[in-house]
Amino acid sequence: MAILLQRLGRFAFRRAWLVIGVWLVVLAGILGGGAALGGQTQESFAIPGTESQDTIDKLAEVFPAAGGAQVQAVYRAPDGASVSDPRYKDAIEEMATALQKVPGVESAITPFSPYASDAVSDDSSTAFTQVQLTGASTDVTPETLKAVTATASIGEAAGLTVAFGGQVFQDNTFGITITEVFGVVFAGVVLIITFGSLLAAGMPLLMALIGVGVAIGGVTAVSAFATVSSTAPMLALMLGLAVGIDYSLFILSRHRLQLARGMDAEESAAISVATAGGAVVFAGLTVIIALLGLLVVGIPFLSVMGVAAAFAVLVAMLVALTLLPAVLGLLGSRLAPRPGSRTFRRAVAGDAGSPTLGRRWVGLVLRAPAVAVVAVVAVLAVLAVPALSLDLNLPDGASEPAGSTQRQAFEMIEDGFGPGYNGPLIVAVDITQTTDIVADLAGIRTELQQLPDVAYVGKGLPNETVDTAIIQVMPESAPNAAETKQLVQSIRDLAPGIEAEFGTPIAVTGATAVSIDISNRLSNALIPFALIVVGLSIILLMMVFRSVFVPVKAAVGFLLSVFASLGATVAIFQWGWFADALGVEPGPILSFLPILLMAVLFGLAMDYEVFLVSGMREEFVKTGRPRQAITGGFTHAARVVTAAALIMFFVFFAFVPEGSDVIKGIAFALAVGVFLDAFLVRMTLVPGAMALAGRAAWWLPPFLARVLPNVDIEGEGLRDHLAAREWAGEQGLAITADALVAGSPAHPIGPIDVRVPRGGLVFLTGPVAERRALAATLSGRLDPVSGRLQVHGIPLPSERSRALGAVALCQVAGVHEEVQSATVADVIAERLALTLPWFRSRVRAGQIDEWVRRVRHALETATKEHPALTAATPIASLAPLERAAVRAAAALAEKPAVVVVDLGEERAERRVAGVLGALAPTTTTIVLSAAAVASTAKSSTGSRDLRRILLGAAPLTDPDPIDRKAVL
Repeated sequence: MAILLQRLGRFAFRRAWLVIGVWLVVLAGILGGGAALGGQTQESFAIPGTESQDTIDKLAEVFPAAGGAQVQAVYRAPDGASVSDPRYKDAIEEMATALQKVPGVESAITPFSPYASDAVSDDSSTAFTQVQLTGASTDVTPETLKAVTATASIGEAAGLTVAFGGQVFQDNTFGITITEVFGVVFAGVVLIITFGSLLAAGMPLLMALIGVGVAIGGVTAVSAFATVSSTAPMLALMLGLAVGIDYSLFILSRHRLQLARGMDAEESAAISVATAGGAVVFAGLTVIIALLGLLVVGIPFLSVMGVAAAFAVLVAMLVALTLLPAVLGLLGSRLAPRPGSRTFRRAVAGDAGSPTLGRRWVGLVLRAPAVAVVAVVAVLAVLAVPALSLDLNLPDGASEPAGSTQRQAFEMIEDGFGPGYNGPLIVAVDITQTTDIVADLAGIRTELQQLPDVAYVGKGLPNETVDTAIIQVMPESAPNAAETKQLVQSIRDLAPGIEAEFGTPIAVTGATAVSIDISNRLSNALIPFALIVVGLSIILLMMVFRSVFVPVKAAVGFLLSVFASLGATVAIFQWGWFADALGVEPGPILSFLPILLMAVLFGLAMDYEVFLVSGMREEFVKTGRPRQAITGGFTHAARVVTAAALIMFFVFFAFVPEGSDVIKGIAFALAVGVFLDAFLVRMTLVPGAMALAGRAAWWLPPFLARVLPNVDIEGEGLRDHLAAREWAGEQGLAITADALVAGSPAHPIGPIDVRVPRGGLVFLTGPVAERRALAATLSGRLDPVSGRLQVHGIPLPSERSRALGAVALCQVAGVHEEVQSATVADVIAERLALTLPWFRSRVRAGQIDEWVRRVRHALETATKEHPALTAATPIASLAPLERAAVRAAAALAEKPAVVVVDLGEERAERRVAGVLGALAPTTTTIVLSAAAVASTAKSSTGSRDLRRILLGAAPLTDPDPIDRKAVL
């Protein structure tokens, strides 16, 4: 991966304007498309597969009047007056008439209707009209809601206070407030302190803003076709800003450090993308995988949030890997730290410079690592205590902004009727099997009235086809109270008895029941999801660090961070500690907050883990001294990790004071989680635990080492590749092999030491299987077992893709034509087609004729005869030498630097060598693979420099056994 990223970074650096242009087109296109489509966010807490949702879906079919969205028009009379007074009653009736005329309204039941369910308060000061809309909440148009709220003027003209409640009035607007801007400003201050340069500090901010623009544009466009909650774009914005700044910060800090050490700007950008970019890819993919893991929970609105956030992270990662190096290409060496600056001194002096704050901190931790570990665990455990009283629920009217019509209606209902009237339950009754509907519904009503926490039970209301009835149940407790949750369960527990007694199956639904079912589904999914995330983290980190201790320690630290963050969130958002200072109104915790926190914090925690511990592992591999590795790795990464954590904290926390109530809790939990995980777990617990473990921290069982793929996150493979590329470039030869062992570990071939100049000829003799294995190794099709190998300046195996184009293989003997009618033209055209550009699909006849002419000339030169060979000649009719010439010509048509001609069990005779010498350009190196070399073959090679590799014998070293003087 490091090599691929290095090439990507180099390409973006060299093609800066192309890459920047593509990103600008994508940004403009996706933002413009989202605006043109006019997508709008809307709340939908549907959860398929639960009793409440299945019942809603059934009611939509058999009882449309009760299956759509509902609105409550709430009235309050002036102090001392009654809503039943003629003046106010007439206004309420007139308002109901106006509501029924609004397009999209099915019915409006006034509080004085015989079908109303206890809609006038005991003191007659408050009443409500139940307004039934024709569709689900996601189908209600803004025009309908505007027309509904406009009717309030009728009641207000009579002196009533009027407010409207219902899920359809939830604030679904998406926008950025001044506090979020302050968060970005604080992030900019951290970047300026980190880099000491305005130009360098502005680049991560610019990259993050571009990534966020693309992500938000994409989410807006999708919202035109699918239901997207207002939380989804806010979460995408929050995450996109945080990780977008951090990912660019990691790459840019590595780049500036290398520039200070004198590295070329292009080489530095490519290596920075390969090394720091590798960690960015790993961190980004872990966040994306964790967020997409929300899909398995099976809750649509949560899945949309996860996909939107994952898309934002993906865009941020791609921006850092492509757009950032492109901008680096435009700026060149201008980003290099000024001589004498702190960054410059740190880069030049390295560990020999004055101790940094990070070095002093890790030194303090390592003085008493056990104390540090125990202290961190104790602090996080104490912070996690409030999480034991975690109460989960979905947002309701109480979570709406103060002063909104929904919040006002919620408070008026609570004051006039009690908290339970804000969360009515709907009991659906199947009356298809009953013979006495009225009596049975009355009996069911009586059963429901006897349940605890029931304030009122309405009369059963059948539908027009008399197969389904609904009964409204008003709880005494608030919708998010534990007693209401128990009441829903009590009704469900009562269902079997009611069906046995009356023959009428029942099911409970309504917004409150849906909220309870979602909370229960999420609570049940929390532990399995945690196990999946923790298990994933252990496997991923085992792959990266080749260790058992590091992943287990990282997973334990992650869990400590999560529970401590939840505890702090419960203390403030549920218990009310410091709530006024943060502008928070205490209440239940969002049902999806814990699982969302786990998904996001997992990726961010792994981000810090990788940047800290990868440096430690690199130092340990070099020195073999675990304590020194901890100090060195921590010192190199501490500054960047500290800046990244502070940036994330400020960006997340900026959404707390002025954000929506839904996003406030998520933002606070993430801000606290990032802070605790970065500064307590990763920067204190991790070095302490690593010091206690010593060498055991880097132990991996041999069987796991064989099974787990080796993820080169530190760029070890890149360093080897760069060294091999430098060595290959210095050779100036066609083939160089140093102690090369080909084949397989079980059947090694070699070692072989040989040097072949460009345009030379190599006679490869020995067993046919070994010769073909070596030929596959030379062409990049088979990796060497050990040793060093380069072909035409291409190091193998790190650049095997280039070797595939530079080396052509031609097998002459033992090949059976798949099509007996294949002609000379067919064989040559097949190889020529490989050289065509993308815009051409057919080989020109003139090219084939030219190669046929060359074949005839080569045969005439070698045999002194005139072969009757044309493009239409069938291959099956050719003599062995002619067939060899055609196949060699076909291979040479690919214009390779090296061609390997395999004669199988045949000997390399003079005529074969002569044909190849005549066909191949003098700059093309020929490897002639045969069972043996006839002495006459040497004399036909002209001025080509000769080498010979004899497989199955003693290792070959220069000078080779062929007498070149006699040949020349």
